[in-house]
Amino acid sequence: MRNRTIVFVTFAFVALGQAQTPPPARPAAPAQTKSGAAAPAPRVYANLAQLMRGILFPASNVIFAAQNDNPDKVPPAKDPATATDLLASSYGKWQAVENSALAMSEAASLLTVPGRKCSNGVPVPIRNADWPKFVQGLRDAGMTAYKAAQSKNTDNILTAADAITEACANCHNKYREKPTLADRCK
Repeated sequence: MRNRTIVFVTFAFVALGQAQTPPPARPAAPAQTKSGAAAPAPRVYANLAQLMRGILFPASNVIFAAQNDNPDKVPPAKDPATATDLLASSYGKWQAVENSALAMSEAASLLTVPGRKCSNGVPVPIRNADWPKFVQGLRDAGMTAYKAAQSKNTDNILTAADAITEACANCHNKYREKPTLADRCK
């Protein structure tokens, strides 16, 4: 009987999770694969602010934290498997810095997915000439941080953190730092 209860509870949670999944944004034109079949269009679930707060902000904070505290000296959490501090987690220390840097570089591509909106409902300005340059700057800064983390040298992390700060500021100064939310992304 216990196994049936576990299966039912698991099924209920899966069904509930699927019922709460937001509808996909308007799909982009399907891309062609090598076989000629259409690849599924990427779905957009988060607006730009949610993407920043969910991936880029936490990832950059790990790198910025490594400027002040050598990741090798961060003690593991009481339960590393459930740690909210990535530096103290099961994949902590320098590995957390490496992973965060790679997350930044990978997430940069998400900034170019058609259909994403800014938090004010304005489309992300992916067609603006400077947007791909800003995205590439973020991607490059993430890879600079990755190489710095691989070196396990805090001086290199300082340089990488500067690169991240500059990449973020380039975009924020133009698109985010506006007097009102309605003026963002323009």
